Amino acid sequence: MRIFTVGDFDFALPPELIAQHPASERSASRLLDGTGAQPTDRIFRDLPALLAPGDLLVFNDTKVVKARLFGEKPTGGKVELLIERVLHGHEVVAHMKVSKKPPIGTPLAMQGGFSATLLGRWPHENGPLFRFRLSDEPHAMMERHGHVPLPPYIEHGDTAEDVQRYQTVFAKNPGAVAAPTAALHFDEALLAQLDARGVQRANVTLHVGAGTFQPVKVDDIAQHKMHSEWYEVPAQTQQAIADVRKRGGRVIAVGTTTVRTLESWASTGQASGDTAIFITPGFQFRIVDRLVTNFHLPRSTLLMLVSAFAGYDRIMGLYRHAIAHRYRFFSYGDAMLLMKAS
Repeated sequence: MRIFTVGDFDFALPPELIAQHPASERSASRLLDGTGAQPTDRIFRDLPALLAPGDLLVFNDTKVVKARLFGEKPTGGKVELLIERVLHGHEVVAHMKVSKKPPIGTPLAMQGGFSATLLGRWPHENGPLFRFRLSDEPHAMMERHGHVPLPPYIEHGDTAEDVQRYQTVFAKNPGAVAAPTAALHFDEALLAQLDARGVQRANVTLHVGAGTFQPVKVDDIAQHKMHSEWYEVPAQTQQAIADVRKRGGRVIAVGTTTVRTLESWASTGQASGDTAIFITPGFQFRIVDRLVTNFHLPRSTLLMLVSAFAGYDRIMGLYRHAIAHRYRFFSYGDAMLLMKAS
């Protein structure tokens, strides 16, 4: 079996192919069909014709929260928090961007008139994140005073367009700091077409964390420590998967976060909890048959996941095709349809 290093997942991307804004219509994005012998260029609204009656599409119904908050230290120094997780008793876990870390116990004055008191690091005393206590209910403070946590490669501040379009049309459970981007291409008209074709739908929840954008920095990818995210596979989704298996249909995951959720459940038997599953070539997929996904960052865990799913050589060929044919990349970019490698 081939041994991969992080350099195997690098590629050169012209900067102008990084989408800074969404397509004019959600389902008007391009779709690279990678299920045939040769790549086929399509439009995303062609998807229903590529699926069969009785297939099951599984979506991630997480809802992006306005998790980016700005404030200042008592000294006047600027601080930025990106809330990764809401705990209990007004406590949150966050990334902190600051020139000099304030001492534990320091209250930060946040824009909007509330405070965030630093309690320590998380999940342990040398952990990468920080634990804060807000002076008011966290979700309410984020909704009123927060900003859409756009990815680092999107170069504009959040706007009204981002409030609407960096969110799926079926988002339900608040908690993500990054959108499940493959699902951004679905609009109500496309969902109606899928229903009319007899394609079934089900949901899981995985609250996408900011770690999804972190590149792998170690050469030996087996040494990479994966970030942890909370997930849930509801009982009705478990039953829908069992039913589609009985009738010989296929499970199509919408997005890598859905793949991570379903395969975490399959490998652990746990229908909810935290997952740090790291899917790399050689992984044995137990649930997902096909995958709808966007184009991912070089050297990223998500590029490794799709390479594990569809085959490394096939993915690299599809990426070369996408670059040559000027597909749009990353969160606001175009999509692919992939088939599990035999």
